Amino acid sequence: MLQSLLRLALGDFWDRVRRPAYAVILIAAVGLGYLATPAKEAGWVVVQIGTYRGTYNSAYIGMVVALAGTVWLSLGGFYVVRNAIARDESTGVGRLLAATPLRTWAYLLAKFLSSVLVLCSMLGVLVVTAVVMQWARAESMTVDPVQLLSPFIVIALPLMAFTAAAALLFEAIPLLRAGLGNVLWFFVWAFIAIGGQSPNAPLGGIGVASVVRSLAADMTAQGVDPQHVGEFSLGLTVVDKPLKTFLWHGFDLSPGFLLGRCALVVIALALALFPALWFPRFDPARAGALATSGTDSGSTPEGTATPAPVTWDDHTSTQARPAGFTTMSQASASASPSVRYGNPALRLLLGEVRILIQGTPRWWWAGVLLLTVVAQMVTPATGVTRILLPLAWIWPVLIWSRLGTQRHEHGVEAILGAYPSARIRLAAEWAAGFALTAVAGIGPALRMCTGIDTQGLVHWLCGALFIPSFALVLGTLSRTHRLFQFAYLPLWYGTVNGIAPVDFMGAIRADDGSPAGMPPALVLLSAAAMLGFVFLSSAARRTMTS
Repeated sequence: MLQSLLRLALGDFWDRVRRPAYAVILIAAVGLGYLATPAKEAGWVVVQIGTYRGTYNSAYIGMVVALAGTVWLSLGGFYVVRNAIARDESTGVGRLLAATPLRTWAYLLAKFLSSVLVLCSMLGVLVVTAVVMQWARAESMTVDPVQLLSPFIVIALPLMAFTAAAALLFEAIPLLRAGLGNVLWFFVWAFIAIGGQSPNAPLGGIGVASVVRSLAADMTAQGVDPQHVGEFSLGLTVVDKPLKTFLWHGFDLSPGFLLGRCALVVIALALALFPALWFPRFDPARAGALATSGTDSGSTPEGTATPAPVTWDDHTSTQARPAGFTTMSQASASASPSVRYGNPALRLLLGEVRILIQGTPRWWWAGVLLLTVVAQMVTPATGVTRILLPLAWIWPVLIWSRLGTQRHEHGVEAILGAYPSARIRLAAEWAAGFALTAVAGIGPALRMCTGIDTQGLVHWLCGALFIPSFALVLGTLSRTHRLFQFAYLPLWYGTVNGIAPVDFMGAIRADDGSPAGMPPALVLLSAAAMLGFVFLSSAARRTMTS
């Protein structure tokens, strides 16, 4: 049993590390390691205590990179290990496992271990990055392996285990198996990343409180009063002048802190095995077998059924096929082809709209209507842009994430490859996304019209052009819904929290009422660049396959 479990875990691990998403998150983690250890003359810092930072020795660099990596990998890593069960379902491995004597708890444990191995491999790369950055900064050339590795083991590793367990638990719960789970985890992560820095955070939080106490103790011992230099800050911060330095020797691992970290690992293990109470392990004889589509069920809003893959069998339901396609038996049964009148481009656009919004429940449209009505009732324009516009443009996030992915997931890419003009089809797909964006945000737009908010309307239009372009390019690159859901949510969250440089929709206003976010020209240029990349990559694929 143990040997089978380890083989399953290692096989799943090697399968995941070969995926493009793993490389993307890994490269971003290495970049984060660089950002977390800026040079003296750099204008930013990630970890600081007021106007001070630690000297770049093994203890301090290990702590900084471990904290930054914990925050990043607990978010990005979740989306990498998210489809452990769905992949076995789509490849047919699940049915083979159902015929083996492998127990359900052993299967879940193997998936949990493989996810932990994936995340730990990323931590290993961060360790190497920390060593390289210590030598590059040249403030202390002596590498202390114990001081360097300790933060990764006691701070990062327990959070990686919890992230892996949460990904497995979300996938085993039918309600969270779809894209709703991807969106929900972002807010869970934000709560952990922010609330976990509190001194009163359970089980030591993300380890910040213990680090701060140790930093303060060393500063006091060196004649620096931490109460007068400023507060501890974890996050990318712009600084006007280089920070002063002090020597930090590493934090003492108190028994209480270590016990809390061990408890967090035990809780993670319990969460990973908890689905054994209801998970059928792909056995059709047990009720409630997984209803995944075989790729990524994040394409549909919560509560809707994911469309089944398109096949050409006589018994395939026509409801699951993209608009405009019929089975071969239906085509041969027709004595003569039906003649369709009207503008072909308009018919293509309507077909793409139908494909994009298929399966959308009535309550989702009721939400759009409610936001539109409320927008007309809100008198101040700032209330519309600051609150209702972000709400309107988070509502369709699961539908936007279908752009650029459905042709791959439903197995019709080869058929669409024979389409005479791929650019027209891509343009129609993008236009369908733009139409959805405009409909979702029509309430705030109408309120801006009645309030003669011309600047707001310009930013609204730029945002409506940006979102489908962003979704289409990420969907084309990754061929999965998760990348857009992962990338769009931080942009939206930053806008909601008043971070003007990431505001692409004009939600943040200056004191004079004018939009304070990204310039419209920059938003339009970004949208045009993304669309250009999509069209060029499509043309390159057609050239390579022809």
